[in-house]
Amino acid sequence: MGEIAVVGSGVIGLTCALRLAGEGHRVEVVAASPPRDTVSAVAGGLWFPYRAAPADAVLRWGRVSLRRFDELARDPSSGVHWRPGAVLHRTPDPDLSWTAAVPDHRPATALPDGVLSGVECTLPVASMPTYLPWLVRQCTAAGVTFRQAEIDDLGVLPQPTVVVAAGLRSGPLVGDDGLVPVRGQVVRLANPGLHRWLIDDDNPAGLTYVIPRGDHVVCGGTADEGATDPTPSPEVEHAILDRVRALVPELRDAPVVSRAVGLRPARSAVRVDRVERAGKAVVSCYGHGGSGVTLSWGCAEDVVRLIGS
Repeated sequence: MGEIAVVGSGVIGLTCALRLAGEGHRVEVVAASPPRDTVSAVAGGLWFPYRAAPADAVLRWGRVSLRRFDELARDPSSGVHWRPGAVLHRTPDPDLSWTAAVPDHRPATALPDGVLSGVECTLPVASMPTYLPWLVRQCTAAGVTFRQAEIDDLGVLPQPTVVVAAGLRSGPLVGDDGLVPVRGQVVRLANPGLHRWLIDDDNPAGLTYVIPRGDHVVCGGTADEGATDPTPSPEVEHAILDRVRALVPELRDAPVVSRAVGLRPARSAVRVDRVERAGKAVVSCYGHGGSGVTLSWGCAEDVVRLIGS
């Protein structure tokens, strides 16, 4: 088996590293930031395709991840749990392509004002403060090593095979100018006892979602294409809280626990391919938009296939 460098320590990089190590490869994760400082740490962690294409590949990758999360939910230490919830629609012809991967979905019945329809289902939620360290522990146990370094040139890496899974930093590494940041701001509230998640993408006041994760609830959000400011905006947070508390009144008195901003790595299509570059076999795995968790295990399987034995 070969020696492989995985550039990136978010959910995509860690999942690829774990799967490759499981196939017997010697893997080193090289990243400028630890997992807790990646955009993956800001993610709500709900399995749900968002701002990712193409649709057929997204569905295939998402199905693989669903099966894997079903297994992980049996391990309490993983931080993965199945949670009921609903996707709300305010347009007459919503995109329901994702439901092909979810066999138990059904029409929602209790709809808020202004909502035309909805889909009720149970989906996995990965609590990222638990799930990312779990991935790191699994990688370490499988023999993966970690090195913190900012890589600007793949040629400096000693390994003959490199997986580029560095989110927005991936583009410059492989000469791809098609990546666009999509700024997402969240605020985390103390959980008053909620178990159900809600997604209201079409909310006229702005993107709205509520994702309970144990003792806190991730509330969002924004999708500001091209914005790069990593500092949470008090005005934006106020607007988010107005939206989520109107949707879920139980959150009206819930105190703020923390806040964060993440820059989603969006692209016209998720890139998973293999090329020869800088004298190395370079496998790209980036451009997942807001679907890094959702597509992680499926894309990792394709990375394993592209590298082979």
